[in-house]
Amino acid sequence: MDAIVDAAAGQFELNQDQRAIQEMAQSFAADKVAPHALDWDRDAHFPTDVVRETGPLGFGGIYVGDDVGGSALGRLDAVLIFEALAHACPGFSSFISIHNMAAWMIDMFGNDEQRQKFLPRLCSMELLASYCLTEPGSGSDAAALKTRAARAGGNGSDYVLNGTKQFISGAGGNDLYVVMARTGEDGPKGVSTFVVEKGTPGLSFGNDERKMGWHMQETRQVVFEDCKVPAENLLSGEGAGFKIAMAGLDGGRLNIAACSLGGAQSALDKALAYAGERKAFGKTIDQFQALQFKLADMETDLNAARLLLYAAASRLDRKTHDASKWSAMAKRFVTDAGFEIANEALQIHGGYGYLHEYGVEKLVRDLRVHQILEGTNEIMRVIIARHLVGR
Repeated sequence: MDAIVDAAAGQFELNQDQRAIQEMAQSFAADKVAPHALDWDRDAHFPTDVVRETGPLGFGGIYVGDDVGGSALGRLDAVLIFEALAHACPGFSSFISIHNMAAWMIDMFGNDEQRQKFLPRLCSMELLASYCLTEPGSGSDAAALKTRAARAGGNGSDYVLNGTKQFISGAGGNDLYVVMARTGEDGPKGVSTFVVEKGTPGLSFGNDERKMGWHMQETRQVVFEDCKVPAENLLSGEGAGFKIAMAGLDGGRLNIAACSLGGAQSALDKALAYAGERKAFGKTIDQFQALQFKLADMETDLNAARLLLYAAASRLDRKTHDASKWSAMAKRFVTDAGFEIANEALQIHGGYGYLHEYGVEKLVRDLRVHQILEGTNEIMRVIIARHLVGR
């Protein structure tokens, strides 16, 4: 019923500003990202110069306050941006998404001094940021993290961090790391959040992981060995870390779903173009009813995913009581649908879909991880069920 109310209220008729934001992102993606995406993937090249070009467009702090250089946009606006960028390259879009999550945490939970110190340069993309929650032994069970931060220095002026973070996008190349570390008891109440700057003694990085997808961005371990961080880099006091992490994940789930949506739209576009050109048995293959049905299902699933995602983003913008449930539903449904659409697009291409130059196999590889990160889709089902029937 709620979704019907949203639709009836015209929620998904984008306003003039939203269409302008969408068109700006689409234009940038088409001009600056799409022509190079396959080369970046093949060469495992991170396009620092192009990433920094998103800063003047306002994409470095999409939902960061405008007093520190942010765009002060909403979550639905952000979804439109990430969807548009992902149409050109899901890996590129996801990197911008993660940077924005880290910047938002500093904006939302940092004090005035922290916001002024870090955010203007994050919003301009002069500085790039990573988010460090997952560890080798704790992924879905985030509250079990082992990285520790202990008070040190005169009057406790510093914290010393020890531990390892796993699967960190941008690690090694990025300038700031928003890190969850344990300052107190076991469980969620003992977790705190720190901003760690590149070059801090005791901060190091593992080897660049060889991944199935997202080849254009580095993924490494982040290692803390007696890493001394000023106490002034603690966000929102000791014990607030798990709350910060969970608050960030609602938006992160929408963002990664938007990246899946954009990639899936690209896959469908490629499949339609190919089916209209490829001939078999004397006619183009889009004239065969079996393939038409496949395309019809892909289009239906894509638009169902888009409506659910936009509804969830609207709820997070309005801070409704069920926004977390809707974020989980959107993340689960959209990332599952996005991968299936990309996989069907590859099947439609036949053997050519398996070739790098057609760009479809890259989409399949890039979209697969979206079903895992920002909380696995199995965990999304746990969250949804808890909202329905309680613990």
